[in-house]
Order: sequence, then structure tokens, then C-alpha cells
Amino acid sequence: MRILPTLFFLLPLLVTSSVVLAETPGERGLAIAHEADARENGFGDFTSDMEMVLRNRHGQESSRKIRIRTLEVVGDGDKALTIFDSPRDVKGTALLTFSHKIGDDDQWLYLPALKRVKRIASRNKSGSFMGSEFAYEDIASQEVEKYTYKYLGDALYNGHDCTMVESYPVDAANSGYTRMVSWRDKDEFRLWKVEYYDRKASHLKTLTMDDYNQYLELFWRPHRMEMINHQNGKTTELHWRNFRFATGLRDADFNKNSLRRVR
Repeated sequence: MRILPTLFFLLPLLVTSSVVLAETPGERGLAIAHEADARENGFGDFTSDMEMVLRNRHGQESSRKIRIRTLEVVGDGDKALTIFDSPRDVKGTALLTFSHKIGDDDQWLYLPALKRVKRIASRNKSGSFMGSEFAYEDIASQEVEKYTYKYLGDALYNGHDCTMVESYPVDAANSGYTRMVSWRDKDEFRLWKVEYYDRKASHLKTLTMDDYNQYLELFWRPHRMEMINHQNGKTTELHWRNFRFATGLRDADFNKNSLRRVR
């Protein structure tokens, strides 16, 4: 008499196990991307300060002081405003980015020397952002819908048990990359490393992140990022500080007119 209850108890476990076993690398890669994205939902808005350090292949350095303002948009990509405060030759330069889940992102660059706003065309998204090793497409938020995915396996990275996921840009014609390989830890889905491969499928750049801090007991942010270009020997480091959440930013703070009056 106890056989049937036992079978009914085991049946859901057997069905669940078969679904997990049947999950394809593409499905698992997409699931990891969705989980990482879900853990970022709900931050509302934040501001931060950043120092960008540019280093050439000979080790010579220059630095730039930057402010970041970001607004979460429900149902679409985030809005972000990047403002340069120094050195003098780039002071007042500002980049406005509207990321979208579907279709091209919108980006505008304000150049104070020319006193005009320049729209960044989709075909130029692979270009260098302000002489750094970050491209315009790297600066935009990485919406899940902009890529297809493939789970490659598990690996240790700096002591973290990580998943390795390969992603491929949906808009391949306007991306500077054929694919990226990302390492995320399994506990918090924090991104630790990304390898970028150019249009010839050669290893172009590697991005690493560390010194993570958690804010509002929910949101993890790296305080240091380093992008190494393996083909030209140049490096760009980003040092983040002064993260502030729920600052009251609104849509009105993110438009083309706001580029001209940034302070």
C-alpha cells in the first residue's frame, strides 16, 4: 500500500531531473543571463564617481575624472549620463546613452569645444570611447535580448566557482565582436572576466573586475575594472567610488538638452 504514495512523491523529482538533463547549452546560457539580469532589477537609480586611467604599451599613463548617472527604465534598457570633469581638454564632454532591449541603442556625445551634440551611429558602436580601450557598445548596458548564448562549462577564476557562457551579438553587422566569453560566480552571478573576440575571431580584449561591494544588501558593484587590448598593448582601468542609490533622478535628467547643461 505504500508503493503508490512513494511513486507519486518521486514523480515530480524524476520529471524535474529529466528537464535539467535535457537543457541544451543554449538554454542554460540564456537562463544564466536572465538570472544575472534579474538580480540587477529594482535599483531605481544611482550615481558614482570614476577615474579612468589610460596606459599605452610603453606604460605611460594619463587619467580622467568622470561622473556617472544611471536611471533604471522598467521594460527597457537603462539610461546613463557620463560626464568628464578633467583634464581640461575633455572637461564638459558628456555621453548620453539610452539602452534598449530590442533594436539599436541611442547614444549622443556632447563636445563642448564645438558646442554641439553628435549622435553616435550604430555602425560606429565598435569605435573607441574617448580614446580608451572601451568601445561605445561596451559602455551601453548589456541587455539580455541583444545576444544569443551558449553555456561552455564550469571553471574556477580567482578562487570563485564560475560558469563560462559564450554570447554572440544579435546585431553582428554593427558589433565589433563575433563573440564574448564571460565568467560569473555561481553564488551571486557577479561578472569577473570577459574575453572579447574581434570580427576575425581573434582574441581582441580581456575585461577583468574585482573589489566588489554590495549596496542596499542587494546590488553588487565592482570598484575596479581593467580592459586589456591584446592587439595594441594598451590598457584602460576604471576605478569606481562613491556609489549612491535612490538619488531622485528622473527622465528629465536624461535628454539631449541635459547634455549642454551638465554640471
